[in-house]
Amino acid sequence: MKLSTDRIIDAGMAVFAEAGYHGLSMRQVAKRLDAHAGSMYYHVPNKSALLQLMADRLARQAYDAGSAALAALPDGAGWPERVEAQAVSLRQSLLRHPGGAVMFADSPKVLSTGALSLMERLLRTLRDAGIRDEHLGIAGDTVFSHITGYVLQEQGESPAIDVSAEDVAELHRRFPMTVAAAAVHGPDEKFVRSVRLLCAGIRAVGEAGPR
Repeated sequence: MKLSTDRIIDAGMAVFAEAGYHGLSMRQVAKRLDAHAGSMYYHVPNKSALLQLMADRLARQAYDAGSAALAALPDGAGWPERVEAQAVSLRQSLLRHPGGAVMFADSPKVLSTGALSLMERLLRTLRDAGIRDEHLGIAGDTVFSHITGYVLQEQGESPAIDVSAEDVAELHRRFPMTVAAAAVHGPDEKFVRSVRLLCAGIRAVGEAGPR
């Protein structure tokens, strides 16, 4: 099959999902495509360019998903609902790609225009809500950092540890509040509630006036 930029991005994302940033190389991508590394440089000149294209694809998919989520909101939905719609759609987009959270976290470093578009839209939502410029950037970063960190935990592959009934009982005894809190909600509900808490905090700062 003829090489194309899209095929190289597909292969790059597959290698990244398996091996991460340090395992990604043009040689490994070429091997997956059964092609010579030199033949890819016409389409993608180097690893940095490939990472930018990969991050941009992921972010643009998330942007389109966010646009659909915003369009589905009822008329008169407030800014917290608009932030929530963007956050939920971004999390879902990242979860579709193994290693997606790591790629998105690095997207500002590779100047992904797709990722910048996501941030621009979120900042516009917050500004329309009346959040002042002095808080705007921090609020946007906080929301995106929370989403990225949440998905990083979900996509992590920690080794399984055998836990006996006695171990479980000891954990309940020593950390009753932590264990109880962990069991209350599933990951989707917990994520939505966490975003709502962030919005409540952003609202409180916005209403407190300048400091």
